[in-house]
Amino acid sequence: MTIKCITDTAELAAFCAKVADLDYITVDTEFLREKTYYPKLCLIQVAGQENQAIIDPLADGIDLSAFYELLNKEDLVKVFHACRQDLEIFYQKTGKVPSPVFDTQVAAMVTGHGDQVGYETLVNRILNRRLDKSARFTDWSMRPLSQKQLAYALSDVTHLCDIYELFKAELDRSDRHSWLEEEMVSTTQLSNFEIDPKESWRKIKSRGTEPRFLAVLREVAAWRELEAQQRDVPKNRIVRDEALLDIAGSKPRNAKELAKIRGVSDGFAEGKLGNGLLTAVSQAMALPESELPRVPKKERLPDGIGPLSDLLKVLLKKQSEEHQVASRLIANASDLELIAGQKKPDVPAMHGWRYELFGRQAEDLKAGRLALAAKGNNIKIIELGEE
Repeated sequence: MTIKCITDTAELAAFCAKVADLDYITVDTEFLREKTYYPKLCLIQVAGQENQAIIDPLADGIDLSAFYELLNKEDLVKVFHACRQDLEIFYQKTGKVPSPVFDTQVAAMVTGHGDQVGYETLVNRILNRRLDKSARFTDWSMRPLSQKQLAYALSDVTHLCDIYELFKAELDRSDRHSWLEEEMVSTTQLSNFEIDPKESWRKIKSRGTEPRFLAVLREVAAWRELEAQQRDVPKNRIVRDEALLDIAGSKPRNAKELAKIRGVSDGFAEGKLGNGLLTAVSQAMALPESELPRVPKKERLPDGIGPLSDLLKVLLKKQSEEHQVASRLIANASDLELIAGQKKPDVPAMHGWRYELFGRQAEDLKAGRLALAAKGNNIKIIELGEE
């Protein structure tokens, strides 16, 4: 079968009309972002039961409006695998996050098939099929694409139909649809995709906590974010994180001082970019004390909670394996420390289905109402009752 790309607006509209009344469609994208700030959308793959297509968003004159309308059709489930980057692309293109969404990677966690399991692994393990991955390093912006490359791209959504059907049936049997829906609500929140340049400094790893240092870091990071957006280049092409941290520490006042920073050239310091960066430093230095950012002090957990955290980790592993759900979906290491060290920790594991599965027993373990014992290769939970 010869695979063709949809390159015409009318053809795209006709395909979208054909799949609009289905229960679900599977969706994937191919994109590049090594040389740009925003990902460059190169291909869109869509499948639904008997229908499948590859859409070429780089085709001259093509209008993707019909497809974007499909993404927001409330009675049509959009199935992705590891959807975060796909959703980010569609949010940037439309200002909306597709809804409703079903992520098979999350479904795998909910149904006990693994933690952050890859698409190829699911195809191999669940469908007993093998994918030809020889085209995985394709430059998807190049045209024309070969039949082998197009077949590889399309396989990312055709097998996904079968995986979705199997997971949906498993969720029906286990009555865990609400678990997945809870995760999808969290994943598709607009705040996950909105970029506030003033908050970009928080993504830079720094040990500095002095308020004026943080103020300079905040302003120069925001300046860099805006420059990268306007130029559509990766942030580190403007200036690297390490240089921003040095700038926040040394607080240069002029081009000569700026040029002394490692990673900042004389040409940069004396040019337009250097001037913009110095302006950001100056603005931070002019802020009153009341407007300086401060990192909240971490609550010190009690000494000696390490052994209890380890016991909670064993309990979590026991419960996740017994109930066939990825432990990461219930709690992480930081959550376990908070459960061990606080009376009423506000962590996901102490709410909803996670509490019924693990949190209640974690409380009992802390209170001495529950014990763990090894028997052969297994861990047993022993209820001790009230002391």
